[in-house]
Amino acid sequence: MNPVLKLAFLCAFAIPLPNNACDGQDTTVGSKPNVLVIITDDQGYGEFSCHGNPILQTPHLDRLQAESMRLTDFHVAPMCTPTRGQLMTGIDAVRNGATNVSSGRTLLRPQFPTMGQLFADSGYSSGLFGKWHLGDTSPYRPQDRGFNESVWFPSSHIGSVPDAWANDYFDDTYIHNGNRTTYSGYTTDVLFRESMNWMQQESDAGRPFFCYLATAAAHQPHYVPNQYLPPIQQALDKVRSTLPKLKPEAEEQLVRFLAMCANIDDNMGRLESFLIDRGLRDNTLVVFLTDNGSTFGPKYFNANMTGGKTTLWEGGHRVPCFVRWPAGGLKQPGDVAGLTQVQDLLPTFVELLGLKTPPQTQFDGISLARVLRHEADVPQERMLVINYSRMPFKATSTMPNNNAVVRRQRSGVLWKHWRLIEDTALYNLESDPLQQRNVIDEHPDVVSAMRSHLDTWWDGVKDLANQFEPSVIGHESQNPVLLTACEWADVFIDQQSQVRRGDRKNGQWHLQVASAGRYAFTLNRWPDDSGLGLRDGVDQMKVADGILSEGPAWPVHTARLQIGDQQQTAAVTDDASTVTFEMTLAAGPTTLQTWLDDENGKPICGAYYVNVQRLAPIDP
Repeated sequence: MNPVLKLAFLCAFAIPLPNNACDGQDTTVGSKPNVLVIITDDQGYGEFSCHGNPILQTPHLDRLQAESMRLTDFHVAPMCTPTRGQLMTGIDAVRNGATNVSSGRTLLRPQFPTMGQLFADSGYSSGLFGKWHLGDTSPYRPQDRGFNESVWFPSSHIGSVPDAWANDYFDDTYIHNGNRTTYSGYTTDVLFRESMNWMQQESDAGRPFFCYLATAAAHQPHYVPNQYLPPIQQALDKVRSTLPKLKPEAEEQLVRFLAMCANIDDNMGRLESFLIDRGLRDNTLVVFLTDNGSTFGPKYFNANMTGGKTTLWEGGHRVPCFVRWPAGGLKQPGDVAGLTQVQDLLPTFVELLGLKTPPQTQFDGISLARVLRHEADVPQERMLVINYSRMPFKATSTMPNNNAVVRRQRSGVLWKHWRLIEDTALYNLESDPLQQRNVIDEHPDVVSAMRSHLDTWWDGVKDLANQFEPSVIGHESQNPVLLTACEWADVFIDQQSQVRRGDRKNGQWHLQVASAGRYAFTLNRWPDDSGLGLRDGVDQMKVADGILSEGPAWPVHTARLQIGDQQQTAAVTDDASTVTFEMTLAAGPTTLQTWLDDENGKPICGAYYVNVQRLAPIDP
């Protein structure tokens, strides 16, 4: 077995280290501050009135901004999974394994302790509310990674492939501590409400808490309570002449997106009132950030930046980061200059709060504790590298060297006001904030220094960059396990809308068989809770704030499965809801692929859903 894979697998199921086995400062429970990290989805730097947005008003976020230290040159990855993995571990995405929103590249390597684990090991109650996006099955789930309370939804957004069928942002089903539970209300309201209920419970019990609140909004689909739409539309109408012209459909989606941001701001106001009323405000360290650049900023207002989500332009990865801790002895609210990034937050917490860390823990980020205490500045000569796996939208099967493969030259290197983009263009933000003039030929010394840093960085990550973290089957921590097309290697099937319309793709799962035994593999196009049969199509469906598309029936005649070198084929009857295969597997790494074929033996697609159960163990 690959030694890195073996280490990850062993660490995934290791007994947690006792507190006295870790390094770090010990403090009494009564003296511990609470910590609240809030991250919103797809809300860019410009979606705040304090940053000049011409349409949206965000009074509560503006207040937090005014009361905080603002990291004004703060960077994340240009999309959600790599940002969240870096936040949770303090480790570069290409090293920690979580480099893409799906396509088999979301799983966070278990050998890296998470923020949830470090807080829990340091005497905190740790809770996650909302988006995780770093693995949906054991050993990658929130409850496996240090969170003793979790209310979350799988994969990238509400309505993703592994999510509860037909979740639509209203009265949705979430996973509460491993069990599907339905909650009443709009998603952002639910997540704030549940997190506040939990924080009150922990506070009343005298337990310090770490709360990670990660909204689904403002990620598409842009569903939002109706009362938020008219004020945004009216505000847009007033400034329409000053904005780029949008097509009606694009304008409607912009209004909905900004309405979701307005709802987030209202919930931030409710959260602030809660902290004040419960006497928690002064000794709660609050950090607010967003996960990537805006999905709409380049179309209407982008805070004097170029680019948005998924791009290496400044607007793709420079986001707000507000830090407030009134009783923490930090410097007065104001701007904090210097290059900082999302993987700095965990090492900062470790130093600021005396969190215990396992021996030999190393971070790619740096601690900003002395910066926040006004004892030092961010190092001026610091260079940062941003790299991640791109979206393989066009890939219809698992193939080498497609767009999702992480490559050295597809990096962004940041140094002071310089930006080296994909090793072919250099921009000086000081004189050219919109990155319109490539000056790579004019500054050879700058380019040489940045390329040298990139080379050193790449040498440290290249052996891990394109290793797939495996889905684990047959372990007692989760048996059976539902595999979904979200983990097809370098093939993008992430949305229930793709399942409904029947996108004809296929991909390979990378697996780790935890225990030798007899296994059952149950294949389906649809999730069990849909009630649909293998050959069924699906009708159009009206939901609370939109319409889910119809999808065609599939003329499935046979099903095939291959695991390693083993293959099986089965006929599909007219009324079949699923097809099940049984195989005997040895422990260790392997791959899985499935096919649903028509009567001529021509492949239609892979099975989007495969339920895997170890039926009986086999002695070694």
